[in-house]
Amino acid sequence: MQYRRFGKTDWQVSEIGYGMWGLAGWTGSEETEYNTALNRSVELGCNFFDTAWGYGAGLSEQILGKLVKQHADKRLYIATKIPPKNFKWPSKPEFSLDDCFPASHIIEYTEKSLKNLGVETIDLQQFHVWEDHWAQREEWQNAIEKLTRDGKVQHWGVSVNRWEPDNVLNTLRTGKISAVQVIYNIFDQAPEDNLFPLCKELDVAVIARVPFDEGTLTGTFTKDTKFPADDWRSTYFVPENLISSVEHADALRPLIPSGMNMPEMALRFILANNDVATTIPGMRKIRNVESNMATSDGRQLSESLLEQLKTHRWGRTPTSWSQ
Repeated sequence: MQYRRFGKTDWQVSEIGYGMWGLAGWTGSEETEYNTALNRSVELGCNFFDTAWGYGAGLSEQILGKLVKQHADKRLYIATKIPPKNFKWPSKPEFSLDDCFPASHIIEYTEKSLKNLGVETIDLQQFHVWEDHWAQREEWQNAIEKLTRDGKVQHWGVSVNRWEPDNVLNTLRTGKISAVQVIYNIFDQAPEDNLFPLCKELDVAVIARVPFDEGTLTGTFTKDTKFPADDWRSTYFVPENLISSVEHADALRPLIPSGMNMPEMALRFILANNDVATTIPGMRKIRNVESNMATSDGRQLSESLLEQLKTHRWGRTPTSWSQ
């Protein structure tokens, strides 16, 4: 496993982290299986785990808390997120800070997360949605400063809304934020335009989420793929999105190097960008943990392949199904 500096925190984090949404809230999550996968990730050097209260109303946080206790001899970094008070994902421009993150709510849900995780301090507490027009509001700033002073949170981050990487730039300029979590993958390259340069300037760590485009970049979806009604993906991969996503993924197949598969190529594309501190694929099965962690070996995609992959940038804007 290779490690990277996590911005101004100076942490050394595994460049392949662990996204824990899939352990609570998606179909197919089985406790024995995901616990085996989590423990295997630690054995392979993963030390950065990203969860949220919103993943199963605290269940994913509880799972992470147990893992941290099982590996008390290792430094595992805990990143979680505060849900918006209105419990609406994604955020919309008309939402006010009072709708989503009044000070009392920030404090209440940080306390809930501390209890779920079974820890006295959270390494990285993040806002699970965001609107940049909240940047100068003192209420959220005062709340996070209090929680930091009290030792309950070490650093603060923002999880940027899907396909809105610029909707945080003024917030980062406040100096209150240590990390930003953003969708970045072969298709979603827009963060390179404005967000990554500002993060570099301000020494803000970048967490690249959704490396497989919610599964499209695993290369396993077809235009006939169906998801159970209680699986979040059933409302995201509506026909309009599924068909287009599969077509974009199919266009990548001729570029996959010999001996490599699409998920590996997708992860190596992200790791080729030094502006990224860590990427957090979701993993529930041990075989996925082992294959994903194996990409952190210091080997790079060729410059010619990276240039070809750059041409597969897919500009998207939020829609009714983009969540």
